[in-house]
Amino acid sequence: MPKTIIEKIWDEHLVYEIDGWYGLYVDMHFIHEVTSPQAFEGLELAGRKVRRPDLIVATVDHNVPTTPNHLPITDPIAKKQIETLYKNAEKWGLLFFGLDSPYQGIVHVIGPELGLTQPGMVIVCGDSHTSTHGALGAMAFGIGTSEVELVLATQTIKAKKPKTMEVRFEGQLQKGVYSKDVILALIGKIGVGGGTGYAIEYTGSFIRNLSIEGRLTICNMSIEAGARVGIISPDEKTFQYLENKPFAPKGREWEKALDYWQKIKTDEDAKYDKTVILDVSSVEPMVTWGTNPSQVQPITGRIPYLSEIEDEFSRNAAKKALQYMGLEEGMKITDIKIDVVFIGSCTNARIEDLREAAKVVKGKKVHPNVRAMVVPGSTQVKLQAEKEGLDKIFKDAGFEWRESGCSMCLGMNPDVLGEGQRCASTSNRNFENRQGKGGRTHLVSPAMAAAAAIAGRFIDVREIL
Repeated sequence: MPKTIIEKIWDEHLVYEIDGWYGLYVDMHFIHEVTSPQAFEGLELAGRKVRRPDLIVATVDHNVPTTPNHLPITDPIAKKQIETLYKNAEKWGLLFFGLDSPYQGIVHVIGPELGLTQPGMVIVCGDSHTSTHGALGAMAFGIGTSEVELVLATQTIKAKKPKTMEVRFEGQLQKGVYSKDVILALIGKIGVGGGTGYAIEYTGSFIRNLSIEGRLTICNMSIEAGARVGIISPDEKTFQYLENKPFAPKGREWEKALDYWQKIKTDEDAKYDKTVILDVSSVEPMVTWGTNPSQVQPITGRIPYLSEIEDEFSRNAAKKALQYMGLEEGMKITDIKIDVVFIGSCTNARIEDLREAAKVVKGKKVHPNVRAMVVPGSTQVKLQAEKEGLDKIFKDAGFEWRESGCSMCLGMNPDVLGEGQRCASTSNRNFENRQGKGGRTHLVSPAMAAAAAIAGRFIDVREIL
């Protein structure tokens, strides 16, 4: 029987089935400072050991300050969590990228860029955006703190078997439109619950032509469509990306891995439980206006009138969102002024993202009423950007150039929005209080965020390019 990549990986990693629950073997367990301390504590209280320390990779990212050299750490909780991860990593002999490591960064950025993420793997992490790693052909999903403890103790995870959904992207993007716009357009089409119960595989000519970094952005926001898993079958681009990465297989091991990776892709005649098709050539630069990613419009559009929303639940949600966001129905997107620009996060803080933003910024100045910041997704991204002179472009324009970390994506560190501040953000969530209590978040591509920083409001980046 022809199989999808999701079905192949699932079957190869199945350990047990009990009452509709399945145990899957875990190939790679990424951990960070926020969800791991309680898991390690629970493990020790139960008198258990870490089963496979060699299959765990740890880094600090969520609540580290992004000020120079990540110091000082003034928040007592953040400091305690980071110190605890240092101790646990040393005790159990884990591969750990701490504050002084050249490989430190956001967990979903460093995994792929270091070659730790590989096709055919089952990957878990105590973070919902673990789906990012699916861009390299891994079945990756986020888990809770108690599940982190389960994986530490058994190297397996308990899960329900998902249905399969194909999201087929066809066509070619207009200039000034990016993978972030495409995934926002998809979520706008199917809603934040459209992928619930499914593992999504992204296919089509657009995906085949897309860079690995663009694929990472697409898979990253699968969770925003309701799916825990987003995946793309590996191809030659995947293999070229991984070759010579620090932790990718070498020599004969590379040849063996390559042979396996070439077989793990979806079979030609495989069937999905559901298929959604989107023509990307019609996608425009997108901007969210509400408090979930499906409340989104093209830059040339406007906020909908409540009377235009037929579904009562969606209409009430839109009304509440407008109140929180301080916006009016029918308002043009280009009339929305912003206070802060954040270019960063596990969605859009890779070198390709920074290059696109720098193209928009070069030779211009940040609007006097805007605070703008760039936070590279990893130390490696930061070093590469500085090698290319991107940091100088941003700083000359008036941007803050930071150390790597999650930063303003989630308001769990010193980089937070003030009450009522409005942010053009390249992150993945625009929920109430996500970037700080009372903060108002609009999700956009790096190029659109850069354009907003210059104009002080949302403008069509295609006009600049």
